[in-house]
Amino acid sequence: QVQLVESGGGKVQPGGSLRLSCAASGFPFSVYVMGWYRQAPGKQRDLVASVSNDGSTNYAASVKGRFSISRDNAKKNVDLQMSGLKPEDTAVYYCSAQRWGNTWWGQGTQVTVSS
Repeated sequence: QVQLVESGGGKVQPGGSLRLSCAASGFPFSVYVMGWYRQAPGKQRDLVASVSNDGSTNYAASVKGRFSISRDNAKKNVDLQMSGLKPEDTAVYYCSAQRWGNTWWGQGTQVTVSS
């Protein structure tokens, strides 16, 4: 079955950087759209960035120019490099795998941006 395991979350000061990583298994990774979503307390889960099977990327307006998503099909891994972090980036970040209208989720990793 689809398994997604996130790592790399933590606490960082404003302006700092973090790299999130998602290790995938149990499905043909290369044909799935992979993404990162985030959910802050009391808010809905929103798309941060996604990368399709042809490598094209999509970013939320709030993170463009600060975050970068990448995938490694050989390693079945998708990373999110975050820089210029702001307090409003604080949330639980979830890795996602999508295909045929279905979405699978990882367990999430907490990112806290605070001084």
